[in-house]
Amino acid sequence: MKKFIRISIVTIILVSAAYMTFIYYATYSDGYRSGELIKITRKGVIFKTWEGKISQGVAEEQHFEFSVESRNKEVIEALKEFQGHQVNLTYIERFGTFPWMGDTKYYVIEVERTK
Repeated sequence: MKKFIRISIVTIILVSAAYMTFIYYATYSDGYRSGELIKITRKGVIFKTWEGKISQGVAEEQHFEFSVESRNKEVIEALKEFQGHQVNLTYIERFGTFPWMGDTKYYVIEVERTK
């Protein structure tokens, strides 16, 4: 019985680690978006994450919401500086997310201001 419990616990740990590794490192897609940077905000009660939104047109469906990982300090500072301006975003889309990473599956990895 003890052996069965040990094997079960080890299996659960390995499956959980494999799932978390897959969600973090495997990307579903990557791409580029451009528009006016409407907001960049740090929000959350337990886990503070950076969330943003760009407007790609007049309608609400033309808003693109994204997250930025806290370790990307350069991107966060650039987004703060470019708020209200036209920007080009480079992003990756993951299969899922964790509460400490952000609210969306879209993670901005590079930003530049459009001239």
